[in-house]
Amino acid sequence: MILKSLIAVFILLTTVPLDSFSQQIKTDTITINLRPEGYKDPKKATILSAIVPGAGQIYNGKAWKVPILYGGFATNIYFIDFNDRRYKALKQALFQLDRQEPNDFPNLNRDGLVRQVNFWRRNRDLNYFLFIGIYALNIIDAQVDAHLSSFDVSDDLSFRFEPSFETLTAGGSIFGLSMKINF
Repeated sequence: MILKSLIAVFILLTTVPLDSFSQQIKTDTITINLRPEGYKDPKKATILSAIVPGAGQIYNGKAWKVPILYGGFATNIYFIDFNDRRYKALKQALFQLDRQEPNDFPNLNRDGLVRQVNFWRRNRDLNYFLFIGIYALNIIDAQVDAHLSSFDVSDDLSFRFEPSFETLTAGGSIFGLSMKINF
């Protein structure tokens, strides 16, 4: 019995055209753009800003951020150089003091020189981390800005201030000002 039904199913499947089982309607292809106007690809913005800092901001149409970004880089590089020069000068003075040679900081003893060397080295190293932070902020800003490029802000978005009055259960009342947001 099972064998006969399997043979019948096999014959049915091989003889009946498969198109009769589908419900496909063949029409001309229509291209539907699912991305709204002004859409920026976040992945592209991220890659661009990772390769060349500021390129993601330019891609997003926010070129005014690039001078701020490069100003942050330039200022940070200046402070890295400044702290490094102070660190090296004080380190050299510490070596000269250990060799009992005259140095550029005669008012500092060995403990003072060691504290100063550590201070300027720590400041230089923190500026390296700040440089990495500015670079990361560049990438994050480009990605978030690209994500929000097609964000629809409705015309109904508004807020207004209204007086507020509440009666407390203890018998008192509160007067105030409340902000109402409509969206």
